[in-house]
Amino acid sequence: MDKVSFAFKPYMTVMPAVLVGANVDGKPNYMTVAWTGVACMDPPAISIAINRSRYTEKGIIENGTFSVNIPSTKNVVEMDYCGITSGSKVDKHLVFETFYGKLATAPLISEFPVNIECELRHSLELGSHNLHIGEVVDVLMSKDCMTDGKPDPKKIDPIIYSAYNYYRLGEVVGKAFSSGKEYRK
Repeated sequence: MDKVSFAFKPYMTVMPAVLVGANVDGKPNYMTVAWTGVACMDPPAISIAINRSRYTEKGIIENGTFSVNIPSTKNVVEMDYCGITSGSKVDKHLVFETFYGKLATAPLISEFPVNIECELRHSLELGSHNLHIGEVVDVLMSKDCMTDGKPDPKKIDPIIYSAYNYYRLGEVVGKAFSSGKEYRK
């Protein structure tokens, strides 16, 4: 396979596009984040990487909480708006219906199918970005995004970010923890 060097950025092919929520100076605020993922299973934890100059960063540090709100593709315009507009200039919580779950300082978005409340456990300065690890306090999911009591990715219809574009999930190509059993040398 012919390859070229692409080492100038951390290119992970695809990443979930989410809105991270935090109260800043007592008001809910949201920002778009693609650098996020599962950090630990037990205790359950999520990592988010945020440029330290971002307005939402202040609220995460101030309150020790944040939310991760997973939009569906029908929310792509609102989600992208929250990434290109600063909460220091615009009251972005007016774009959504905000509610709170167990944490009073981690705003959640009613319109999004999945909301995750996190308590800040660790922060690490890495350079341009700070990496925050939040322990998951609760996950709230729209009932209509479940099949047989389990999350259904097709019904959630999450937004995938890659190379300056947004995508939606494709077809199933294999069964996790099972397809590999067919491997033969």
